[in-house]
This record gives sequence, C-alpha cells and structure tokens, in this order.
Amino acid sequence: MQTKMKRIVLAMVPMLLAGPALAEKGFLHESTDQGRVVRTGYGECWTTSYRDPGYPMDPSCLGDADGDGVPDAVDQCPDTPKGAKVDEKGCQLDSDGDGVTDDMDNCPNTPQGVQVDAKGCALDSDGDGVADAMDKCPGTPKGASVDARGCALDSDGDGVADYADKCPGTPKGAKVNAVGCAQQITLENVHFRLNSGELTAESKAILDQVAASLNARSDVKSIQVIGHTDSSGAAAYNQVLSEKRAKAVAAYLVSQGVDAERISSKGMGETQPIADNGTSEGRAKNRRVEIKVK
Repeated sequence: MQTKMKRIVLAMVPMLLAGPALAEKGFLHESTDQGRVVRTGYGECWTTSYRDPGYPMDPSCLGDADGDGVPDAVDQCPDTPKGAKVDEKGCQLDSDGDGVTDDMDNCPNTPQGVQVDAKGCALDSDGDGVADAMDKCPGTPKGASVDARGCALDSDGDGVADYADKCPGTPKGAKVNAVGCAQQITLENVHFRLNSGELTAESKAILDQVAASLNARSDVKSIQVIGHTDSSGAAAYNQVLSEKRAKAVAAYLVSQGVDAERISSKGMGETQPIADNGTSEGRAKNRRVEIKVK
C-alpha cells in the first residue's frame, strides 16, 4: 500500500514542478475564454487550457457579480440588472430582435426589421395608429381618421380627405374645390319618363342627397341647373326637352328646401355632348343634368 502511494506522489511531483512552465506555454491560464475551470478532488479550482468533456466546468469556482446565473469569466454582459432574463452569454434576452430587451419591451413579437421606439413598439411617426413600416401615407395630420394603410379617409370620394373636407357628403361625380365643396355636379343617373320632364322615383332619391348637400352650404350664392340631351330627334325638340328637364330638377330641389331665389335653370339641348352620340353608351352620358354652384 505504501509502495503504491509513493508511486502516485512521485508521479505528481513533475506536474507540480512544471506548473509555471506549463502556464508560460499556455497550458494553464487565468482566463476561461479558451479553457475551463474545474474543481479538483481536493476542492481546488484549476484552469485548464482545453475543453475536455471529462472535465466539466464548475460554476462554483467562478464569481457572478451581477447575479444573472452566468459566471463572470464567461459573462459578456456584466452588470445586468437584477432579475433580468439572460442568454448563455449573460446578455439580456431580446426575443424579437428589435434592439429592446424583453424586460423593457412593451410590444413583444415585433416583426423583424421594423423600427421601434424605446419601449420596443413599432414607430408611428405621424401618430395615426398605423406603424411606419405599414404606413402608405406618412405625414398624415394629427387627429385625421385613416384606413388600414394609414391614408386619410375620404368618405364621400370627392378627392378631399375628411379632415380637410368642409362639405362632407358631396354627391358622387361632383367637381369640388380645394376644401371639398362642389362647384359642378353632373347628374348622369337622374332619369326622366320617356320624352318628358317627369322625374323617376330613383332620380328623386338622388336629388334628395343633392338638396341636403346644397342646404348645408352657407357659402352658395347661386345654383344653376342645366339640362342636356343626346342628338336623337330634332334639335328644336331636344332644346325644349332639355329646358323642361332642367326646370323639373330645379323645382324638385326647391321642394326639398333649396332657396328658390338662388336657383335658376336653362336647357342646352344637344349642343354640348360629352360622349359619342353614335353609341348607346355615349348617348346615355349626353342625356344629363348639370348643377353649377357659385
């Protein structure tokens, strides 16, 4: 037994004496960037210069100043706030990769590549509720109602956004000014009984909307109703027919509250076509009533 112990001791002597030399050659070093810290059977912590699975790293040999569970020797992010979740390198987790750590991220799962603010939420520079990455209309004025693309709503389709529209509810097809108020309304869908100035029920429903729009405008000084026909039939007949139809529209608008003193009518017959009278589609467009507002 004594002989066996003597052999073990004699075998260890060269290793102990060679310690400084091994350290100079890089076999032993103080850093764990390339090696491992292991605990010997005597309870001592040794630094090895190799990663041998037979010598697992013993974290109890290392300090953990920030208490994140990652030893100081391998902690690439020291001074991590207490309680923060970290990865194997000791750095705070950023699950969605937006540059804001999970503990500060109020908007987790932000899509990759989306710019975010200090809280980890997608930037919305114009404050319209649509993130910049999805906003097709950046720079929308504050308070403007927008659609899913971030573009200002235009409820009446007149080309003027609701937030700037001083005359909401403008009839379809109206030509408007910069503030969305109609200057000319072409009533292509206002129809009459055959060869007469009598309005159909459907046409009256359209004119109800026109009347409501005109009644809501205090800026209107005059309203002119102009009748047009296609080229079918005699020109003289078409002239008279256009006048009848213009008068019928004007009278109906007055019946719906439009000031009679501000409204007038006239007929242009077939003299101002806007489409080809040689086709049925063209003739239908030429049979129209226009309302000009000043």
